[in-house]
Amino acid sequence: MERFAGRGRLEWWANQSICLETYDVDLTVTDDAVGTWQATGRHAHALDAPRREGWDFLREMDPHFSLAFPGEDRGGITVRVAEDEDGTLTLVEAADRDGSASVTFDLT
Repeated sequence: MERFAGRGRLEWWANQSICLETYDVDLTVTDDAVGTWQATGRHAHALDAPRREGWDFLREMDPHFSLAFPGEDRGGITVRVAEDEDGTLTLVEAADRDGSASVTFDLT
């Protein structure tokens, strides 16, 4: 793939069986000469307050999402997602990511 422009889906997986949330995104994905790719885009739909809170919470816990393209049932590419103040998303492939994260909650 040298370039893809269209809709994708970011999925945040708690484990291999449980997807906690999905977000539709409009993306432009580019591929360089050595096969490294990067994507930029925006949420396809404005996030209301509860979805924005969930988005921020999940990204703070772990900014890695699975990226699914049209026609895919489940995301197959792990990406690290950053969001600028203007809402622009930057996705970078995280091929070395093993899918695990260590999260500690303070419930006091």
